[in-house]
Amino acid sequence: MFDDRSRKYKNQYVPLLPVDISRYEPFVGKEALDDIWNLAKPLQNKIWANVNSTFVGGGVAEMLQSVIPFARGLGIDARWFVIEGSEDFFTVTKKFHNLLQGVDQPISLQEIFHAYLDIIDVNTRKVKVVGDMITVHDPQPAAMVMNGNIYGHTIWRCHIDTSNASRRIWRFLLPYINQYEGAIFTAPEFVKDNLKIPTYEISPSIDPLRAKNKQRSRKEALKVLEPVFNKYNLDPQRPMVVAVSRYDIHKNQKGIIESFKLMKQSLAKGMNPILVIMGNSATDDPEGNIIYEQVKKAAGDDKDIYLLLNVENNDEVVGSLMSIANCFVHISTKEGFGLVVAEAMWQGIPVIGSKVGGIPKQVVNGANGFLVGPYENSQIARVMQTFLEDKGLRDSFGQAARKHVAENFLLPQMLKKEIILMRYHLEIDNKNPDFRMNDLTYREITQALYSRKNWPFSTSDLKRQIESIGEDLEPGEID
Repeated sequence: MFDDRSRKYKNQYVPLLPVDISRYEPFVGKEALDDIWNLAKPLQNKIWANVNSTFVGGGVAEMLQSVIPFARGLGIDARWFVIEGSEDFFTVTKKFHNLLQGVDQPISLQEIFHAYLDIIDVNTRKVKVVGDMITVHDPQPAAMVMNGNIYGHTIWRCHIDTSNASRRIWRFLLPYINQYEGAIFTAPEFVKDNLKIPTYEISPSIDPLRAKNKQRSRKEALKVLEPVFNKYNLDPQRPMVVAVSRYDIHKNQKGIIESFKLMKQSLAKGMNPILVIMGNSATDDPEGNIIYEQVKKAAGDDKDIYLLLNVENNDEVVGSLMSIANCFVHISTKEGFGLVVAEAMWQGIPVIGSKVGGIPKQVVNGANGFLVGPYENSQIARVMQTFLEDKGLRDSFGQAARKHVAENFLLPQMLKKEIILMRYHLEIDNKNPDFRMNDLTYREITQALYSRKNWPFSTSDLKRQIESIGEDLEPGEID
């Protein structure tokens, strides 16, 4: 772990520079930015720390690379901490990730208590994380909250689809999660039983200023892609189906390959499409190379399928590839949100997405793309064929896709909710945020009880104390 003030630890990280948020005006409008500015004024110079497990690779790291500069551009002292981890640590936390997403696999007490908790202990002994609000992302650093070295209002943010989480791993993590003051989930169905803290629904977002999300002409995109296309002998004139994600068991790249092979059997004569699957490895995902080899085996000797791994100039290549594709496919078996779906839609191409996790929030079936079951290869093949053969449908869906992202999933819209949450936990506002999902919780009731000087309470005193926490509590609910 690092501390950006002392700069003496191995994973030292220089804070990202603030961005001029007026640059977002063409995307969300002046009124929306003025609203965010006004909300952020009381948070000037307040410290908002974020903790995760990697600087690069994966959606959380990409999101924080934009979140930190935006918050600093508002005058908030946003900081980014990354935990150090051994190979064993990332192996066991990958198992946590899989188990939380419903994959049954063995995990030992040795892994939990040695590979996980011992590394958490080492990290928290090295440095204290101090902030007015601290957001801890995903299971990797979750247990840090119990070590007494995090100071401030703490929020746990879960980017994983936990709707079918393994009971045993959820029960292990639950005591740590319940030590936080609140938890953020992408969708209500991800919230599990026995959470005794407030829960909030906040969708991830894309940054329209990132090179990946720049909207290019076809000529501009092909210029960016020329080195890659030359290296892999790709013909840009052929119809193209594209998929971009980490090589991960849940991303179902093998299902995409099977569907593409099936589709080719029924295409009109003269149409000769290619499938491009592109992905990066992440430092906190030791299974990536194993899955990549499995996907290569599934592709076999099919010369119409191209697998790209850790391509240079990644962001510009991804954005350019999306912008010239005929359709984008993301048929995950589990998905917290699938931010790459919004990235593809922002480039104006229709998406074939699985109806799992946060993907249905983005893909409106029959309007800007199609939703399918992740294992329905015949249906996926039919929809691929439809988008390849029907340019009119492809164009109309692509325009609708871009509009949907512009209205719902751009960075300023997410930061507005983060700022509202920070204002609430710092008691600048007393009203519950409107994106809160649960009612009054055990933690809030106990805080109400122990915050009063005199004991015992009368019933009327208790009612007043609890009702002051949430304005939506109806009189008479506490007897």
